[in-house]
Amino acid sequence: MISIRSDDRYSGARRTQGRRQVRGIRLALSSCLLLALVAGCTKTAAFTEVKPADELYAEGLEKLEGRRIFWLFRMINYDAAIESFQAIIDNYPYSDFEDRAQLKIADAYFDDERYEEALAYYQDFSDLHTQHKKVAYALLRAAQCHFNQIESIERDQSATNEATTALEKLIRNHPYAEETREGEEMMVKLRTRLALNMLHIADFYLDRTHWQSAAARYRRVLDEFPGLGLDARALYRLGVCLENMRREDEALRLYHVVVENYSDSASARRASARIAQAE
Repeated sequence: MISIRSDDRYSGARRTQGRRQVRGIRLALSSCLLLALVAGCTKTAAFTEVKPADELYAEGLEKLEGRRIFWLFRMINYDAAIESFQAIIDNYPYSDFEDRAQLKIADAYFDDERYEEALAYYQDFSDLHTQHKKVAYALLRAAQCHFNQIESIERDQSATNEATTALEKLIRNHPYAEETREGEEMMVKLRTRLALNMLHIADFYLDRTHWQSAAARYRRVLDEFPGLGLDARALYRLGVCLENMRREDEALRLYHVVVENYSDSASARRASARIAQAE
């Protein structure tokens, strides 16, 4: 057995205590250094200089130009461009570049096919800058955001109705704006789509012999969407509904209207056959 003297145990305890003190000093120094670094970074960030508005705007435009890949494709970092324009809005809210930056952000979202985000910026711009020369442009773009989200005529047409509402505001408030001409052309497409949707619903009821429900939809097409090239079809099928509702005289009158006014249409040929059967 090996015995340990009391002075050896005392020396070992002193060495252990010394090592603990050194380790404690090192931890304290490390903590101080870390705090100094954090404070230095915070101080540096706090005094980071923001670029002037014109430089941020030019920077955003440059990012929207993107870069060519193999001379065929162009890569654009839309988020980076939006960040530059957003810096103008955040730091120079009353400058001449603020409204331009807002439209550029909307355009960037639009070109990147993020239509909900683009729509929010276009609507904010038109609401906040009612007298701005670009309001008509913002209203047209808002309608296009809705238009690009329209689904097939068999589906819900909420986006079509929203686009129509935006265009009505454009046409009503800015009748002489250049954008209004394009808006009017889009309005014809939207109204045609709404009419086709109504015809689709009417045909659904017609195929299931729900004559009254089908007739009501065909009348709506004729009353709300006349002159879009769908009148002959709606008139003929309304006549079919009336004929099956035992209102033969009204049906015959409609068949004659189709034959006399739309003689080159397929509906006119079908109406002629119905007239011949009635005779």
